[in-house]
Amino acid sequence: MSETRYILAIDQGTTSSRAIVFDENGRSVSVAQQEFPQHFPNSGWVEHDPEDLWSTVVAVCKEALARVDIAKVAAIGITNQRETTVVWDRKTGKAIYNAIVWQDRRTAALCHELKKRDPKLEEAVNAKSGLLIDPYFSATKVAWILDHVSGARARADQGDLAFGTVDSFLLWRLTGGKSHATDATNAARTNLFNIRENAWDDELCKIFRVPRNMLPDVKDCAADFGVTDADLFGAEIPVMGMAGDQQAAAFGQCCFEPGDIKSTYGTGCFVILNTGDEAVTSQHRLLTTVGYRINGKTSYAIEGAIFVAGAAVQWLRDGLGIIKSAAETEGLAKSLDDNHGVYLVPAFTGLGAPYWDPDARGAIFGLTRDTGPREFVRAALESVCYQTFDLFEAMAADGVSPKAVRVDGGMVANDWMCQMLSDVLGISVERPEVTETTALGAAYLAGLQAGIYRDLDHISEKWHLDASFEPDIEPGRRQGLLNGWKDAVKRVQTSPSD
Repeated sequence: MSETRYILAIDQGTTSSRAIVFDENGRSVSVAQQEFPQHFPNSGWVEHDPEDLWSTVVAVCKEALARVDIAKVAAIGITNQRETTVVWDRKTGKAIYNAIVWQDRRTAALCHELKKRDPKLEEAVNAKSGLLIDPYFSATKVAWILDHVSGARARADQGDLAFGTVDSFLLWRLTGGKSHATDATNAARTNLFNIRENAWDDELCKIFRVPRNMLPDVKDCAADFGVTDADLFGAEIPVMGMAGDQQAAAFGQCCFEPGDIKSTYGTGCFVILNTGDEAVTSQHRLLTTVGYRINGKTSYAIEGAIFVAGAAVQWLRDGLGIIKSAAETEGLAKSLDDNHGVYLVPAFTGLGAPYWDPDARGAIFGLTRDTGPREFVRAALESVCYQTFDLFEAMAADGVSPKAVRVDGGMVANDWMCQMLSDVLGISVERPEVTETTALGAAYLAGLQAGIYRDLDHISEKWHLDASFEPDIEPGRRQGLLNGWKDAVKRVQTSPSD
């Protein structure tokens, strides 16, 4: 019998860094996690110190690896918060500015200016990148750094600076500066990558004023990305898998066939629908993106992005002090027979799909003298379900109406929320045994490249259902809840859609 081999998955998220060691069956055998500070220098701005990202990743990797025989670790897979932008000095490896986080809205005015200057520009950008012109994506963040850090644009033009999403920055550090690379899923989130030609696009780089020489090499999601410095973890370990967190989650959920759909509930919420080898263009402001690329073949996806999901619960805990832990929310929400007319629209950093309103801000409606912590908690959880409905409604308008959705992420441990989600969507909600599917997807990709898994069918055998939630709500009550939500959203929009 062959000796057990392990895969280390690095999951660098928006609020914490995790390292999980998986065995060949996709079971977690060692986990370590560390939160790190969030920085909000101005309204709508969100930053991370890149050194916090790096130090927490190294620390959790060392902690997780200490519990296993490192000689049995065959490969590393990396998954990361997407769109978050780092620009660093090629000689020192030091970032020239804080990482600008995907939630950050500081470039909203620039995006408005680009669209105003040429009304057809967004259509042209969408045709190549699959994306919209929005502060969410990396390109305008890079331009902002080059324009606001003294001498940065000249240094970039001279080839002294490198740009990368968090995966690229970590890979550079892990390999001692030997590898400046990314994968197709992360490249597809920058607004600089032509998803149909699978290459960086000169015209897009010119539109967003990002020098081509800053960009990393783009590889398949399962590929040889480089080898870690031996002095980091006590041994050289090859990095063999990489994908942005939402694509990694879809891969971990084994969404390999056209029509497969998953929804991840972490800091934000992201729905990804596999469309196979066709890059389908949404007519309702969803995104066309790369689902994964293996052996040079691209599987595309349609995606809807919600900026605030678990972040609303974090706000209840850290901002308002209503709860001490996320685990309390299930009991508090369950203790109410309804929402008492209270709706939270968590547009703390604008509204994502399908509204794409970067200037919208959060609000809570329906407060009375009787409103208390329970209503706030329930409104926060319900807002996640309603926002998901908005995405599914847009998909239905595009001709896609799934009968079931696979869910994952920290929030889906909450049975009440999963049931509410099923009630609101009107379809089955399937929760797998392993809900840390983001890290698992990165591990599967690395294992595929390392030869641990034969093919996608071999990986699909590892998926197992934990629980299924079925709709159990009167149609009239469901519609009433949705009407209340729609009214609340209209009240925060700065440019209401028809």
